[in-house]
Amino acid sequence: MSHTIKHQAKLLARVRRMKGQMEAIETALLAEAPCGDVLNMVASVRGAITGLTAELIEDHIREHVVNPDREENPERARGAAELIDVIRSYLK
Repeated sequence: MSHTIKHQAKLLARVRRMKGQMEAIETALLAEAPCGDVLNMVASVRGAITGLTAELIEDHIREHVVNPDREENPERARGAAELIDVIRSYLK
């Protein structure tokens, strides 16, 4: 079973929240909201997409490369955990 199917409800909830955020941006633009407000809304969507991306990459590593929580080789487990940490830091 793919990790996206296993966590489908959680992932879809995040996507739906982002969809709501995008609709709010559309509404703000149609209402001619101040550009600072629109930019803050766009930054929020960008953060949400980045968070989703980080989660999907981490799940991919754990599911298809090596899961550091289940890996018997301590060196491989440490390497996978470090990779996950670096990706999370990079995508902040």
